[in-house]
Amino acid sequence: MRIELTQQQRESQESFRTFVQAEIQPHADRYDQEERVPLEIIQCIARRGYLGAIIPREYGGSEMDMITFGLLNEALGRGCSSLRSLLTVHSMVAYALLRWGTNAQKASWLPRLASGETIAAFGLSEPEVGSDAKSITTTATPNAQGYSLRGRKKWMTYGQIAQLFLIFARNGSNISAFLVERETPGFSVSPISGLLGTRASMVAELLLEDCQIPAQNLLGGRGFGLASIASSALDIGRYCVAWGSVGILRACLEDSLHYSSQRRQFGVYLRQHQLIQQMITEMITNLNAARLLCLQAGYSKEQGDPATITQTWIAKYFASVKATQAANDAVQIHGANGCSSAYSVQRYMRDARIMEIIEGSTQIQQITIANAGYQELTF
Repeated sequence: MRIELTQQQRESQESFRTFVQAEIQPHADRYDQEERVPLEIIQCIARRGYLGAIIPREYGGSEMDMITFGLLNEALGRGCSSLRSLLTVHSMVAYALLRWGTNAQKASWLPRLASGETIAAFGLSEPEVGSDAKSITTTATPNAQGYSLRGRKKWMTYGQIAQLFLIFARNGSNISAFLVERETPGFSVSPISGLLGTRASMVAELLLEDCQIPAQNLLGGRGFGLASIASSALDIGRYCVAWGSVGILRACLEDSLHYSSQRRQFGVYLRQHQLIQQMITEMITNLNAARLLCLQAGYSKEQGDPATITQTWIAKYFASVKATQAANDAVQIHGANGCSSAYSVQRYMRDARIMEIIEGSTQIQQITIANAGYQELTF
C-alpha cells in the first residue's frame, strides 16, 4: 500500500512550511529565552485559521482533515514546539466540546475558539497527580447554583493566558469535566517559569477556592470525565505531539545537514566523516519512519478505525523517542556550539525531552502498547 498526500494536502503542507519558515523559525529562540509567545503571533495563527483547525465550518473553523491537521502540527513543531503546544491544548478542548458538548455549549464556545477570541487550556494534572489521572483530588460539590470546585491543577500549558479551562474534578465517586472561565470568582492563576523545554508555552498552576460554576458548565454528564472526555481529548493531544516530534526530527536533520556542510575539522567538512554520516542516516531513517506512523494514525482517524488509538500511541512513542535521539546527535554534531544559545539545536534537545513526558510518558506508552499487543494476540 502506498501512502501519499492529496494535492490539497500537499498545498496545505507547503503553505504551513512557508509560513513557519518566514514568521516563526527566526524568532523561536527568542521566544524560548523570554519564556513567552507574543500575542501578535498567536493572533496571526488565529487569523490563518490554525486555532480552528479541527472545528467545523459551521462554527467558523477550518475543518481540516486529520492528515492536514497533522501536517500543521509538524510544521509548527519544526518551527517552535511551544507554539505547537498552543495548538495542541486548544484543539483538545475544542475536540472535547465537539464530541461531548451540548448544542448550547458548542454554539457558545466553538466560534470563539475557532477565531482565537478565546484561548483554551486543558486541566487534568495536579501537583501530586500526573500519569495516574484517576487519583485526582480536585473536587466538585453540587449545590443549588451548580457546582463548587476546590483544588489545584498544575502544568497547564498556556494557562497564563487562557480564558477557558476544561477542568477535571472528583464528583463523589466519579470524575467529571467542567468548563471554567478565567474570571470566575475563586479561580486564580500562578505562572510557572524555568522549565527545561517548551519554555515559551506559558505554563501555569491553577487554584480553585470554592469556585462556583453553573450546572450548564458540566461537560458530557456526571462521571464521563476520564473514560470518555479525557481519553478522547488526550488521543488528539498525543496525535499532535507525535506530529510535533516529527517536526523536531526534521529540524534536527536540517540544522545538522547545514552545519556539517559548513564546518571543517581535520581538513575536511564534517559531512565527510563516517560517524557523522551514521548520525545523519539515523535521523533520515527515523524521520521517514515517524512520519509514516503518523500518517497511518491519521488515515485511521479519518476512516473512524478504532485501531487509531493504538496507532497513535505507537506514533507518539516512536516519534518522541527518536526526536530525543536526533536532538542529542544534533548537539553532538554541533559540538561546543551545540551547547550555545546561538544555535537552535540545544532548544530542540530540551523540547524533545518534554515530548517524551507530555500526553503519556514514554514508560506509560510502553506499558500501554505492550498490553494492547497481548490483547490482540490469539492463541
